[in-house]
Amino acid sequence: MSFFSNFSSDRCPGTISGNPLNGLCEKVCIQAEKIFDAGIIQTRLENYNAVITDPVPANPTYPLTFISARSLSTGVTVSNLNVERQTEGQCARVQVTVTVPIEIVYVDAAGVEGKASSSVTLNEDVLMFVPSASVMPYTVTAVASCVSPEGTFSGDGAFAISACITLILKVAMQVELLVPSYGYCAIPPAQEYTQEVCSGFFELPLYPQGKACSKK
Repeated sequence: MSFFSNFSSDRCPGTISGNPLNGLCEKVCIQAEKIFDAGIIQTRLENYNAVITDPVPANPTYPLTFISARSLSTGVTVSNLNVERQTEGQCARVQVTVTVPIEIVYVDAAGVEGKASSSVTLNEDVLMFVPSASVMPYTVTAVASCVSPEGTFSGDGAFAISACITLILKVAMQVELLVPSYGYCAIPPAQEYTQEVCSGFFELPLYPQGKACSKK
């Protein structure tokens, strides 16, 4: 079944029907990442110099012909963080360098398709809500998605690429939160995927359907 298969139980997550207070049984302390603020930045880079490393297969035959590039699912790093609190409230100027790892796909001069690692670096300067001083430190993190449909080989193991980037900056902290709870979840059994090759055949009637011949 799984949660997604709409397993009907009051011990499964989903849409609340009726009084939401029904079933509350305890206050629970959970450890979670609290997001104090987040903002999205979308930008387009033109003729960005992306130097490649670790080509696969190794030692491609130059020159290379660009096919495409996109970001990897992990590895976005934040560095050079500088936070300047403003005179009023808890708003702060946040300056940060974000490095987004990407993978470039190409064809070398011998017609062999390959791929290599590279990265895109962004310098951002934004206003964000920053919590007041406390024992537990906050962090500024980032997630990003990058796609590059255009690029040319510029020599010296680099491509000049055009890239579209969506970046989300977050101010976060690991905290212990007290939340109301309905108790533990009931985990339904997972439904196994099967490709039933005989389903259409087994559903056929044993004998053809039709009217019996009438006697004249």
